[in-house]
Amino acid sequence: MLVHNLLQKSAEYLPDKKALICNGTLLTFLEIEILSNCLANALKAVGLQKLDRVAIYSENSVEVVISIFGILKAGGIFTIINPQTKARRLEYILNDCQVKILVTQANLASNYLGFSYLNLILLTEKEPDEQSQLISNDIKISYFWELIKQSPNNCLDARCRDTDVCSIIYTSGSTSNPKGVMLTHLNMVSAANSIVQYLENTPADIIINLLPLSFDYGLYNILMPFYFGGTVVLEKTFISPHQLIGLVKKEKVTGLPLVPTIISLMLKFKSLEKYDFSSIRYITSTGQALPLQQIFRLNELFSQAKIFSMYGLTECKRVSYLPPNELLKKPNSVGKPMPNVEVYLVSENGSRLNKPGEIGELVVQGANVMKGYWNLPEETAKVLKQGSHKDENILYTGDLFKMDEDMYLYFVGRKDDMIKTSGERVSPKEIEDILYKLKGVSEAAVYGVEDEILSQVIKVSLVLELGANLTEKDIFEYCVIALEKFMIPKHIEILNELPKTINGKIDKKALKHFN
Repeated sequence: MLVHNLLQKSAEYLPDKKALICNGTLLTFLEIEILSNCLANALKAVGLQKLDRVAIYSENSVEVVISIFGILKAGGIFTIINPQTKARRLEYILNDCQVKILVTQANLASNYLGFSYLNLILLTEKEPDEQSQLISNDIKISYFWELIKQSPNNCLDARCRDTDVCSIIYTSGSTSNPKGVMLTHLNMVSAANSIVQYLENTPADIIINLLPLSFDYGLYNILMPFYFGGTVVLEKTFISPHQLIGLVKKEKVTGLPLVPTIISLMLKFKSLEKYDFSSIRYITSTGQALPLQQIFRLNELFSQAKIFSMYGLTECKRVSYLPPNELLKKPNSVGKPMPNVEVYLVSENGSRLNKPGEIGELVVQGANVMKGYWNLPEETAKVLKQGSHKDENILYTGDLFKMDEDMYLYFVGRKDDMIKTSGERVSPKEIEDILYKLKGVSEAAVYGVEDEILSQVIKVSLVLELGANLTEKDIFEYCVIALEKFMIPKHIEILNELPKTINGKIDKKALKHFN
């Protein structure tokens, strides 16, 4: 099965069902099928060839969803670029994967610097004159909706295989150039199928998505409803807790995908107990581990909902999930492998680890594992090994884990994030878990900074809850009591906010950069 077949199947069996609600617009599966067919024909008419790259540089919108399926139906490869991306990074991505067509908003035109491979810009609305002047005269400009209106609604046969690349997702690249993760149709359909299985999705589900579609978590929360015939409520960005609560009630949302940053903001909202969340069937969280107090608070507020704590990375989308009935028993765990995925741990010399509690690098095997990094064969060779089948890759994640006696996974840290100090290897997450138990701590980031004597020492950057009056001395004294001597931070700072990546994760690389 190909990714665009997900839409075609839903359009065939549920043509008049609500598929997408976005910014006041409602589209059925059949309407999206027709619009994406028209776009596919338009793209072919302007010269798009099989496996050519098309970039979508836009806020979450109806046009982005139509573009994803239209590009695939034309045989192209789509890459979605976060609208917060600035000119330098935009230039790198467009040149790196030799983008031929750019779908974008007029108000983002000022970030366009001119690129050697680009021959068409599709604007999702007609741009003001001052914006059009910023675009090179060498590039043809057309209008998204005009092209669609002028194009026929016949379904193209792009003659793609499920092993063909269909999407390139660029990693954050905070301190270096981002890497393009190549995902095939098989990768994406397999991952969607596995996630739908354990979430037990049905056509009755209504999913709200507040996350950028450039982030694989956000993207799959669009693709999955097309897989199981559900409805997605798509927002441009994270909205206030008050607006979120209103949307949940208005649209009778059943699925709520979140990240810890959003959960933290939501839980700060006063009197959440008085609101009706009875429609919520499940909540998912990934990106980074949920602090224990957030897990317990969510469990109180959404007592009727199943809460899924999950782990994954762009290179394979998703790896594991913690069954909701284990949440309070094993709150520090990210669970077990999802369906159709096998995992194991290896030591530094590559041998498999079998004993509970042993720490090793997580290795992932399954149809969801990426094809490789775009144009980076050496980087690819570092993380991918040949599997037992010709087209199967085994992913060495670079993440350190341990397993318990029930074979449940516990994240320890990134191999390159481990802090080496006083002759010990220290897991930042272990210290963060302790800090989150201190009342008044809202966000915490632990990382190593250079030291002339010890090579590295531990630094903590924190954000406090509103009204908390903790001092750096209070936090240090707590650490002295709660942590082993070699884990006590040397530097503690309290900030108004922690830097975030464009996907909403705490950006430790940025914190280190400013030290």
